[in-house]
Amino acid sequence: MMSKVYVIHENSEWTVHLTKRLAELGVPYEEWYLDEGTLDLSKEPPEGIFYSRMSASSHTRDHRFAAEFSGQVLAWLEAHGRTVLNGTSALKLEVSKVLQYLELNKYGVKTPKTIAAVGKQNILQAAKSFEGQSFITKHNRAGKGLGVQLFHSIEALKAYVEGPTFEEPVDGITLIQEYIQSLESYITRCEFVGGNFVYAVKVDTSEGFELCPADACQIGDLFCPVGEKEEKPKFQIIEDFEDEILEKYKQVLAGNKIQVAGIEFIKNAEGEIFTYDINTNTNYNSDAEAEAGKFGMLEVALLLKKTLEEKYVPIATA
Repeated sequence: MMSKVYVIHENSEWTVHLTKRLAELGVPYEEWYLDEGTLDLSKEPPEGIFYSRMSASSHTRDHRFAAEFSGQVLAWLEAHGRTVLNGTSALKLEVSKVLQYLELNKYGVKTPKTIAAVGKQNILQAAKSFEGQSFITKHNRAGKGLGVQLFHSIEALKAYVEGPTFEEPVDGITLIQEYIQSLESYITRCEFVGGNFVYAVKVDTSEGFELCPADACQIGDLFCPVGEKEEKPKFQIIEDFEDEILEKYKQVLAGNKIQVAGIEFIKNAEGEIFTYDINTNTNYNSDAEAEAGKFGMLEVALLLKKTLEEKYVPIATA
């Protein structure tokens, strides 16, 4: 049987851009849609290259246990020595901002002051550490800006936590985090494929204080990367972006065996960089890419083609 690329995911809307590129390159592939399923531990996986695009926000699409199930499947693949891109170590970070921050800090990357809390009273208690300053709450297992709220006082947080609009995180862990105020209303997202820096994209946050290409499917999909083109571009690829932070990001990704990711940071008024998200199920904005002539999913498809050829027989191209 011919070896192929297996794409593991739970959201076709985010994966079609990759499979189109694989088809263009003549790369044989198969999708494993792991919203649910079975795993026979007595069987061996097929031969091939496996790439996981499992998302932390999968539970918001009625795929409550997709990430958990995928974790078991990825462990099975790795136990049998299969080549897995964005495997178990990547998924661990995908579903936990706490683990992301610990890994970023380990490699000398500065993150916003953050307290993890379980239980409403503990959320309020944790917020006392931010008294007199603005802070945000967010879900530990996030995606799509889940649970992101900005507060200017503990009283406002109390009204939210004890009110009807409070969002219970899927893993029970709420993060209370210092709010980094930037001089200009934008964040920067750095895209990496195969451990290499591809490009940085500037994301306009003037209509919301935490938006990004992959986590931007907010209310009404206003900022969705696969949404309609807008008059004012929310996403713009930065020409010739350079910063010493990129080398640290590469070390974080290599140390956690992550091949594909988008890492986001914001600069405060003094120009200090604070990194607050590693997204291992990264998406790309088609309008920004067309404008710049750089294509993330093409890079991912080329990486998968190269990896498959290195492990198996080279693919004949037309």
